[in-house]
Amino acid sequence: MTRLIALLLLVAAGTATLSACNTVSGAGQDISKGGQAISNTAEQAK
Repeated sequence: MTRLIALLLLVAAGTATLSACNTVSGAGQDISKGGQAISNTAEQAK
């Protein structure tokens, strides 16, 4: 029973870690797109 609980905790931790990586990656892409939009607007305002 203890091994089953340990296995389930490891699976849950692995799933949480992978989800966090996707979240950080998505946030980085959003920030990058925001920066590109600001740069494009500045270029058009010249």
